[in-house]
Amino acid sequence: MSVRKGSMFDYYTLSDHERKNFDILELIRRNGPITRADISKVTDLNIVTVSNYINNYIEKGLVSEGGMEASTGGRKPTLVKLNESNGYAIGLDMGHMDASGANMIGVVTDLAGRIIVKLKKPRTKDSMDKIIDKSLDLINELITKKGIDRDKVKGVGIGVGGVVDEHLGTVRDSTKNGVRTSYISIKGLIEQKFGIPSFIGNDATFAAFGEKMHALPMDTEDVVYMYSDVGSGIIIKGAMYCGASGSAGEIRINYPRNGDYLQLSKNLSFLLPTGLDLGLVSQAKKLLKEGDVKSNVLEFCDNKPDSLTVDNVIDAAKSGDTLAIELLEDASVNLGIRVAYLVNLFNPEIVVIGGGIEKAGSLLLEPLRRTVRKWAFEEPANVVKIIPARLGEDSVALGAASIVIRDVFVKA
Repeated sequence: MSVRKGSMFDYYTLSDHERKNFDILELIRRNGPITRADISKVTDLNIVTVSNYINNYIEKGLVSEGGMEASTGGRKPTLVKLNESNGYAIGLDMGHMDASGANMIGVVTDLAGRIIVKLKKPRTKDSMDKIIDKSLDLINELITKKGIDRDKVKGVGIGVGGVVDEHLGTVRDSTKNGVRTSYISIKGLIEQKFGIPSFIGNDATFAAFGEKMHALPMDTEDVVYMYSDVGSGIIIKGAMYCGASGSAGEIRINYPRNGDYLQLSKNLSFLLPTGLDLGLVSQAKKLLKEGDVKSNVLEFCDNKPDSLTVDNVIDAAKSGDTLAIELLEDASVNLGIRVAYLVNLFNPEIVVIGGGIEKAGSLLLEPLRRTVRKWAFEEPANVVKIIPARLGEDSVALGAASIVIRDVFVKA
């Protein structure tokens, strides 16, 4: 398969020089100010090679020298640090629709990945083409914010929910009644309108990369990010795994076109999605409507069932509500079976639980961990750590911006 430059697949075809660029600059980003000698030790590159790379970065304005490290004798070593203000990266999360709606989140970060500007806009249930138009407006608003030098914007990353064809730039909604398909190349539109590189990818994949770049130890190589129950992001040997077309990580089957949904649900129910909220809201509404259960769940939404959200259910569970606790446990077991399957398949070091459901804390994570230990093989289950996401609602947008930063580092 041929690989196009500027695509998400470039990581797998990086030259030795490009990989060294990324390794050195990422080390400086995370641990700077740092000496050349320490860079040499961590990367296993000889000091002369490291100095040559550093001198190139200094010439391009990516890093600078400043300050001295305490010496144990002889000449004090010079410290090098990243010039964070040398450029900006834009990351956009187009939002994943669920029963309670969604938000589009856009960020501008410096080259260290620190958020300089953040915008949050409600996403409505429009066609994908209209949503793309709104994303272009959001990008334009981010670029024109006070204090942002447009000439320093290095690129835009966009995380999209649904099945992505990275080659064509199309996106297809993968929900039960999903009809929001766009045959317009988002990547092409951005590059045409703004004249900067763009990267489009699955939101779970970008969220995984965001956690990898901002929250996990630098030497973590094999990670699965569970975007609640709507998809997963996969990191293999430190690199995003996107698949042949960019849609890897979908943990659901496609809905049958012949409408035989009931037959499908009887035979393959474990592969059917429960949604971003793990089905907690719909299940809570159903049980409360039956009237045979005692619960204070509705108190958390002002006794308005139509306003019930997953956060309300989680808050009720934390307050000790029996129904909410049982719902969370059942949802944890269902999600845990999927996680166990992926643990067996990929044997990751870490599984990150995100998408918002991680707010439930131990009420979700403990039964999920028990389920994985029960259903996964002993060897991978003993190794894997299952942890909550740390980036919250910014995970996709920060991951998308991190793709741009990676591109800058690789091409230094």
